[in-house]
Amino acid sequence: MNVEILIIGTDINAYTMARCVHEKYGKKVNLLGKEELKFTSLSSITNISYEPHLWDTEVFKKVLEAYAKKRKGKKILLIATNDFYVRLIMECETFLKQWYIFNYPKLDIVDTFLRKDLFYQAYCEKLDIPKSYIYSCKERILKTDFLYPVIVKPSNGVTYYKHKFTGQSKVYKIYDEEHLKKVIEQIEDSGYDDTLMIQEFIPGDDSALFDSIFYCDKTGKATLASFAQIALQEHTHTGVGNCTVLVNGYSEYGNYEEQIQKMKTFLEEIGYTGYAEFDLKYDKRDGKYKVLEINPRQARCSYYLTACGYNLIEYLVDDLINNKQKEFTMIQNKVLLSFVPKNIIIKNVENEKLKKEIMKLIKEKKVYNTLNYSKDKSILRKVYLYLRSINYNKKYKEKNWW
Repeated sequence: MNVEILIIGTDINAYTMARCVHEKYGKKVNLLGKEELKFTSLSSITNISYEPHLWDTEVFKKVLEAYAKKRKGKKILLIATNDFYVRLIMECETFLKQWYIFNYPKLDIVDTFLRKDLFYQAYCEKLDIPKSYIYSCKERILKTDFLYPVIVKPSNGVTYYKHKFTGQSKVYKIYDEEHLKKVIEQIEDSGYDDTLMIQEFIPGDDSALFDSIFYCDKTGKATLASFAQIALQEHTHTGVGNCTVLVNGYSEYGNYEEQIQKMKTFLEEIGYTGYAEFDLKYDKRDGKYKVLEINPRQARCSYYLTACGYNLIEYLVDDLINNKQKEFTMIQNKVLLSFVPKNIIIKNVENEKLKKEIMKLIKEKKVYNTLNYSKDKSILRKVYLYLRSINYNKKYKEKNWW
């Protein structure tokens, strides 16, 4: 492997990118993370270094400087696997560019994407976004004329997760005013004093959700896009929003090519660079795909692009190192990505039309699980993944989990 690559993170997203590197180059991949997670620590395709204080800006800079200097000045492709690492890289952009190559949007765009209130204020007129109300935990002025159910989520996820409490959730589905006040009180009592987004709930089960991944090259030109209908998402309060089953190149509602063009235009107009993930939900009330959020990076489910023949790493290397210009590609290959066993799909996917499409892809052997990689020879990891798949039966046992 002539290309030096360092992946920051140790979660499923980190394994996704490590697998893409290994598939492309056939060599072990270097990871740097804050904590040991079995997705990567048990892998035979990774070399991992740990720094428990990696989220500290000065520690981050020192560790990456030391890592680079051991490579004798060779430029290194740097890849982040969560929002906080993306922000750290762009916060330290000038410093890191002495040794590293990376492709992320400018810091002001990153911050606007990561803060739900800023995102809504900046882009509500440019994108179809669910109607939202910004509640301040400092001012504590709450309007009471919502049409329930509504969604509540913290505007500042980084600060929110620094204040742990029992029952803490990534997103809350609220059914009435009493429930709303109780959840807000819990969050405020934890010490969180930023803002909350109170957002209209778009009707529909998991199959109304969609995932779209874009790559915009270093010039800001979009060169790749996917569009996938989600069949299931994680059924835990901390995992809600993370999909477990999706089908690329499919939407039972049609018209997704037009939606891709809208998102492409948006990204290019704001000067976006790098990978971006759109979380969407189809609103049957007006026939529109509503943007729930945009992540300034690839997602943990993004391996399906590589499964379609568009390796995530190859796009970065061709753009940043080989200086290859690519024309825009809309990936329409139909593949199934699933983190869960087949029996979970059969029991839990309620959308019969989508389930039929899924079973067809399984029969055609067009199904992929990011974590199940035949060239990862670790026996311990295989045992871990087997036990993890069994545990999914417990997670999906409760139908009204949210």
